Amino acid sequence: MDKKRILLVASFDGSLIRFRGDFIKSLVDQGFEVFGAAPSFTETNSAQIKELGATPIQFNLQRTGLNPIKDYKSIQELKSIINEHKIDLVFSYTVKPVIYGSMAANSCNVPVVSLITGLGYTFTGASTKAKLLQRFNETLYKLSIRKNKCIVFQNKDDYQLLLDRKVISNKQKVDFVSGSGINLDQFSFKEKIATDKVSFLFIARLIKEKGVALYMQAAKILKAKYPKSEFHLVGAPETSPTAISLDELNEAHDAGIIIYHGKKLIKDEHFHNTDVFVLPSYYREGLPRTSLEACASGSPIITTDSVGCRESVKEGINGLLIEPQNLNSLVNAMEYFITNPEKIKEMGINSRKYAEERFDVDIINNDLIKIINKALN
Repeated sequence: MDKKRILLVASFDGSLIRFRGDFIKSLVDQGFEVFGAAPSFTETNSAQIKELGATPIQFNLQRTGLNPIKDYKSIQELKSIINEHKIDLVFSYTVKPVIYGSMAANSCNVPVVSLITGLGYTFTGASTKAKLLQRFNETLYKLSIRKNKCIVFQNKDDYQLLLDRKVISNKQKVDFVSGSGINLDQFSFKEKIATDKVSFLFIARLIKEKGVALYMQAAKILKAKYPKSEFHLVGAPETSPTAISLDELNEAHDAGIIIYHGKKLIKDEHFHNTDVFVLPSYYREGLPRTSLEACASGSPIITTDSVGCRESVKEGINGLLIEPQNLNSLVNAMEYFITNPEKIKEMGINSRKYAEERFDVDIINNDLIKIINKALN
């Protein structure tokens, strides 16, 4: 019997490796022929896709902004890819691939499974621009995903929002998974050792919505009170309007407030070498990958009691939830670990247990493959 052909559509070639590499391998192992479509493949990422047993396909996509002509061309390119490679099912994730991948597949009468990995800036921002983008994206979602075989969410909040906004109907086939999953071998557990020098770690895009400015403010307050404490920050400078500038980062680093590491390939050693992971995001997350990596590596977590973020924490068991955009709430949570360092080991062990129970990539991938098989049948 011929292998079923699955096309994964992404907005960034690196995400096919970092977020979907284990999923691609699972699909190949299950007997599917897998194609990964993304714009601007690097030679390294293209080679890695091939090593996983899949075929990389490049197509043009403007990752951000709105350009109707370029976006229309992206849809037409995806239609050509679907037809040329006789694709049996399209699996798309992140905003533009979900919208344009769904439009292309539906026009080719090919079933689609879409993964909503978070609704992001346009459903978070309060600016006029954000609100206009929100209405526009709502319209595009309505036009594109209503016919999809299944829409998969990473949290119940995003599902409820799209339901309330009448983007989808309650008759729509939906399902839920706990994020992208985490490879428990790649992010190994290491037990924390209590010391009088508690260290914190922030890893995320360096935009204000991710909480980086709040983290730096908290670091300044706590460093003055607890000089031995360390506040590590990993991430690449961005050009977004809400980005923290490289000058600000270097200034805080030179003043000894934070330890800025720049952009790094995320490994378990980042979590092993620090005590507590902090993500004070008020961005509309799906389920942040870094929180899952922190869980798997055995780090307690401080994050916001908000969409997507709260799923990674059992309050008081493996971490603490704080009020979004509330500096005092963040400072108090971080100070709790400084003054109660014995809790770091206990909550770190619980983080690993939680990862094993809920976020193991094998569990997530098995769930996704079941959803795909249902859609094909």
